[in-house]
Amino acid sequence: MSKNNTKILSPIIPKELSVLKFQEENILDEMSFSEVILNDCHIENCKADRVSFDKTVFKNVKFSNTLLEHSEFINVRFENCDLSNTDFMESSIHRAEFINCKLVGINLSESTLRNVVFNGCSGRYGSFRFTDCRQVLFNNCDFGFSDFQDSKFLKVEFKNTDMTQCQFFGIGLEGIDFRSCKIDGMSARIEDVKGIVVTPIQAISISKLLGIIIKE
Repeated sequence: MSKNNTKILSPIIPKELSVLKFQEENILDEMSFSEVILNDCHIENCKADRVSFDKTVFKNVKFSNTLLEHSEFINVRFENCDLSNTDFMESSIHRAEFINCKLVGINLSESTLRNVVFNGCSGRYGSFRFTDCRQVLFNNCDFGFSDFQDSKFLKVEFKNTDMTQCQFFGIGLEGIDFRSCKIDGMSARIEDVKGIVVTPIQAISISKLLGIIIKE
């Protein structure tokens, strides 16, 4: 991974969007939505497969008991949304922004993330198992206790983000800079942390993975 800032493509969203009255829509399998905005609404008990959203803004939207597996989100922005425990397993998310969102327990396992920014989000206990992440930024977030086991990382950056007790088993972290982050209790294999960029204090924490005992 390059140590320079990763260039992430922003979502392409028209200035003028049609307002989608979500409560009046029946979200069914394989439905498609394009150039719409969902604003100040509650999406509840929504379960559908292979739904597609393109050039869409979600603003102040709360998701409850929502399952949208195998779905597609392209050129989308989530602003001040609550997606806690939402299930997006095996979905494709391309050119997307999550801004000041609550993502506690979100399930993005086995998904594909391309050009995605998480900014100011609270995503503790998130599941990113077997997720393919390319050009992804976690900035000023809290993803403590999240599971990234066996994911693929390419041009992934973490800045000022709490990654306390996250699981990184099976991920090559070489070149990833965690110096501005909290990584206490990180779980990984010895080979996973080879080439990781950390502060001297963080290195003491990482040394526990190597079986090193430090004494004065």
